[in-house]
Amino acid sequence: QVQLVESGGGSVQAGGSLRLSCAASGSLFDTYIMRWYRQAPGKQRDLVATITSGESTNYADSVKGRFTISRDNAKNTLYLQMNSLLPEDTAVYYCNSVSPRGISWGQGTQVTVSS
Repeated sequence: QVQLVESGGGSVQAGGSLRLSCAASGSLFDTYIMRWYRQAPGKQRDLVATITSGESTNYADSVKGRFTISRDNAKNTLYLQMNSLLPEDTAVYYCNSVSPRGISWGQGTQVTVSS
């Protein structure tokens, strides 16, 4: 299974920015489909953004124009640049990979946005 470790979460005021990182194991990272999900307290885990091996991207409507997903295959790392943060962006953010080894999840990183 692919090991995923997120970092970069924290507390910011509304309008601020954060960049999340997700370090992945394995020598075939460039072939993985990578996603960011988030889960707010008492709510289901929702898909935030997807990036394919060909670097096509897709976003949830709620984050379009504010968040950017990217990947650095040389570093086996996935990123999520989050700008113009809103209190409703508060959640635990998880990275997710889909690979020949199956589906893997990181442990999550907390993002808290205060008004």
